[in-house]
Amino acid sequence: MRPAHLIVLLVLNFVGVTSATAEDWPWFLGTDHTGISGETNIELDWSESAPPVLWKHQIGTGYSAPSILGDMLVLHHRLKDEEVVSCRKVSTGEEVWKHSYPTAFQDPYGYNNGPRCSPVLTKEHCYTLGAEGMLVCVSMANGKPVWQIDLQKKFTLPEWFFGMGCSPILDGDRLIVLVGGQPNSGVVAFNTKDGSIAWQSVGKDTWDGTKSDDGETYSWTGTEMVASYSSPIIREIHGRRHLLCLMRQGLVSLDPATGQQNFKHWFRATVHESVNAARPIVVDDQIFLSAAYQVGSELLKVVPDGKSVTSVWKNRRNMLAHWSTPIYADGCVYGFSGRHENEGELRCVRISDGKVLWNTAGYDGDLGKLRRDPASGNVINIETGKAIPYPYFGRGSLIQVGKRFIVLGERGTLSVVDINDKEFVEHGRFSLDEIGYPAWAAPVISNGRMYLRSENWLVCLNLVPSK
Repeated sequence: MRPAHLIVLLVLNFVGVTSATAEDWPWFLGTDHTGISGETNIELDWSESAPPVLWKHQIGTGYSAPSILGDMLVLHHRLKDEEVVSCRKVSTGEEVWKHSYPTAFQDPYGYNNGPRCSPVLTKEHCYTLGAEGMLVCVSMANGKPVWQIDLQKKFTLPEWFFGMGCSPILDGDRLIVLVGGQPNSGVVAFNTKDGSIAWQSVGKDTWDGTKSDDGETYSWTGTEMVASYSSPIIREIHGRRHLLCLMRQGLVSLDPATGQQNFKHWFRATVHESVNAARPIVVDDQIFLSAAYQVGSELLKVVPDGKSVTSVWKNRRNMLAHWSTPIYADGCVYGFSGRHENEGELRCVRISDGKVLWNTAGYDGDLGKLRRDPASGNVINIETGKAIPYPYFGRGSLIQVGKRFIVLGERGTLSVVDINDKEFVEHGRFSLDEIGYPAWAAPVISNGRMYLRSENWLVCLNLVPSK
């Protein structure tokens, strides 16, 4: 059993629920880092009505999803000139404690200036990474700081596009962070006890002299970005534990205990203004990668000794994941493709050969039956005169619960979709006034509840209404 799973199961036993029916969501994309919920007490169908809202609170800015552990929720957001780590009761959303520190971060492209990374929670500690690079460990009991590190001061960090955007992960007593430092601190493992460095790796020694996709040999300059916006993940392949980091230049596999490199694989756009943001997906001994900016996707196969990969197929058009991580289910990868909102499609791609089995923008009906109300901005069905959820998903996100997906479009449309490789099948949709554009943080599921955040609101909904 991986250390991260052990922590979660211990906490579940502590709070009195069983992992067979409910679970925590203590870090980015849930217990297994994949966006797949293990809860079995949720039946998803919104054809007749939307799930009820239990509570909602106005919050500060940010793109980070909340994290849940037991009866506590931790949100990392920005209020004026401070980044705030806020611990709240899951029952009401009321704040229990908070820890704040000043920030002067400004997004170079005009997006909001709040944190991008989800908190990492254990029974004892909460770890957060701010948009400006402040790495913080506080006590889960009261929010008092245990240690903090200003990554900009400690490491040589080249200019970035959107600030720090990779959520850290835990591996035993190490907190692994895609720092993106020069020349060889792209990935750094910090000791959880005091924040000291356990190891650092990836950079010039990794990529200097590597062949890029165009066949040219890359020459390291010392000024390039190293980190990406794709959070790392640890998986066991052929009996070896691999820390998989999709950096700006491509995929690197490291030994999570030592930082020693297993293999590397070039995977990035040719244009400068581009990012890798979706997490790698591991299926047995294969790794699925995807990115926008005309990169597409590629399926790699890890050789038995774990020291290299071969390319199974590569396709520049089938899946171009911008920031949300696709999900593998029953031989297919489901996810959002498209760099811009008007290109956004939910797609089903067969993993064996990369073929697109179906795709949808979210609406296939007659646009002539819809109109935009200039006063409210709502989309109106002309036949009924009623407002409907925004018809197109755009560049959405999705999480899996049982045999269905919860889909969140970037303008706030929430939908239930079957895992189905034959066609797009939907079981109802709705929207909330509080969750509008840009709805870029994926939904969070914990103990029968769904948590959503926008730039201004945190909302909790009940997915298991009383019978």
